[in-house]
Amino acid sequence: MGVIKAAIGDALLTSMWEFSVPFLKVFTIIISTFLGIQTIPLLALFISTTFNTILVLTFSIIANLLGGASFNPSATLSLYAASLKPDASLISMAIRFPAQVAGGVGGVKAIMQFMPTQYKHMFKWPSLKVDLHTGAGVEGILTFLRSFALLVIMLRGPKSLFLKVWLVGVVTVGLVIAGSKYTGACMNPAKAFGWAYLNNWHNTWEFFYVYWVSPLTGAVLASWVFKYFLSASSSAVKQMKA
Repeated sequence: MGVIKAAIGDALLTSMWEFSVPFLKVFTIIISTFLGIQTIPLLALFISTTFNTILVLTFSIIANLLGGASFNPSATLSLYAASLKPDASLISMAIRFPAQVAGGVGGVKAIMQFMPTQYKHMFKWPSLKVDLHTGAGVEGILTFLRSFALLVIMLRGPKSLFLKVWLVGVVTVGLVIAGSKYTGACMNPAKAFGWAYLNNWHNTWEFFYVYWVSPLTGAVLASWVFKYFLSASSSAVKQMKA
């Protein structure tokens, strides 16, 4: 029953996340235009990152209210591989991941119905713009870097939660910009599935390889690097001080 409740929470959180994220770009453009800074990329990027930080903090509260729900299979697997999510198991993830996928589809369908037509051209969904293996490599590397940065910042970073989330947002936005011309830089299999389902591309090997196998592999490798190198160096330092 606990796993089913968690899966329902994941589905709700993922649907709300996928519904909310497209507004980040819309609000950024509207505010940048209002302030007359739309031609200054760094200022627009700062606005976008700040909105992202507020959104993530809000969803963190909602996730806690839902009993520790998650909207990103890569993040869930990364925390599990780093032994930082004791309540997780391969069986629970086998139930929760499909729930996150279903939530992603629901959120994408909802935002496509709700968002005014004049803003829909701003949507940028994951799409493979290079050859298959290059795309898979890019998604794997991007997810590795984001997962590693997430672990380092949240566990070894500043004490301020707002600053931690803001730094993660800066890293994420930077990786999205770097990878957008290759795969759309998704780094979230549930999000990728929602948009792929909308475009009838979700049931192909290419999609599964690039947007599921590669990012999940990158997430696990990032956790292992963090766990066996940074944790080991931290233990060595503590022993020297003892």
